[in-house]
Amino acid sequence: MGQVVSDAVVQEQAAGNGGIIKNGREILLQAFNWESHKHNWWSNLEGRVADIAKSGFTSVWLPPPTQSLSPEGYLPQNLYSLDSCYGSLQQLNSLIQNMNDHNIRAMADVVINHRVGTTKGSTGMYNRYDGIPISWDEHAVTSCSGGKGNKSTGDNFDGVPNIDHTQPFVRKDIIEWLIWLRETIGFQDFRFDFTKGYASKFVKEYIEESKPLFAVGEYWDSCEYAPSDNRLSYNQDKHRQRIINWIDSTGGLCAAFDFTTKGILQEAVKGELWRLRDPEEKPPGVMGWWPSRSVTFIENHDTGSTQGHWPFPSDHVMEGYAYILTHPGIPTVFYDHFFDWGDSFHDEIAKLMEIRKSQDIHSRSAVKILEASSNLYSAIIDDKLCMKIGEGPWCPSDPEWKLAACGDRYAVWHK
Repeated sequence: MGQVVSDAVVQEQAAGNGGIIKNGREILLQAFNWESHKHNWWSNLEGRVADIAKSGFTSVWLPPPTQSLSPEGYLPQNLYSLDSCYGSLQQLNSLIQNMNDHNIRAMADVVINHRVGTTKGSTGMYNRYDGIPISWDEHAVTSCSGGKGNKSTGDNFDGVPNIDHTQPFVRKDIIEWLIWLRETIGFQDFRFDFTKGYASKFVKEYIEESKPLFAVGEYWDSCEYAPSDNRLSYNQDKHRQRIINWIDSTGGLCAAFDFTTKGILQEAVKGELWRLRDPEEKPPGVMGWWPSRSVTFIENHDTGSTQGHWPFPSDHVMEGYAYILTHPGIPTVFYDHFFDWGDSFHDEIAKLMEIRKSQDIHSRSAVKILEASSNLYSAIIDDKLCMKIGEGPWCPSDPEWKLAACGDRYAVWHK
């Protein structure tokens, strides 16, 4: 597993400064796609809250709520203005109150890698923030993106001023804003956008100081591909180790989206299900090494939706959900699949969620992989549930297993 992973297991018991819900029984909903800003979104979601609660979601990831130069919210400017293309502050307040009434936590999409200025600085770039709250000057912007601050501690996000998190005044203002989002607006969870852009120690500090109940980071790294034919390599240990290292350097306070599992799973379902067992007989993603910090998912607003940067094969989506909703980790359901793909997908996903809850499958559940061949994957989870995906025929031999759900190339049983 590697030394960092072993250290991480120790820290599993030690993390106590916010950021991770301890019981591990989370199911997240990404409640938007790339086009949601066009559809009066806060009001649209408010009409869905009762269904979201009934289905068993514990936290709902909302799109970036701040005023932004891009309608999707990922080019923020005035962080304290929550009138956005998704709706007004009043509509957002109403939505969050409704979610609270239904015992659902609201997750804020925290975009703090970069920020668009209001006025031009000395280089002619819009990297001063005059006339709005958090009125920084060019020293808040990294030297590698045209500012007078220090060199970036991560990757550069091209085309806009990147925030220099090494500056104490910057961190102080960000922490105050995060606390405001939590205590005044009512967000309880945070999703940190583009975390490759700044050092993970800053995420640790932000979580320690603002104390969200749950936090997850987007550490989107490229998988390993064979140079000869550009096929996904079987062994993705280096990829998942980089994500593990990032989680570890947040002190274990921040979970991470399991891009390793997504990358492997969306190739595996095309007739290569042998990919779903690593050489140690474990799941091959972050889920296999540090499951309580692995946020699994099939699709998001970048990989799917109208962007389609790295899409999951659409005719295998239910196999994907049958895998992540029966396995350890913290599964995430994508809005489009749950609400836009018709009643059948909605009801099949909700059924898998119900089974997960009734059988008490959680982020640390144990997996015993029974078979992983080209057209069949089967596993037993916590000796409470067994499942299969793929075209190959399979069912458990013990008669005490009862069929609980089935669909196109998947089935789930419990006792």
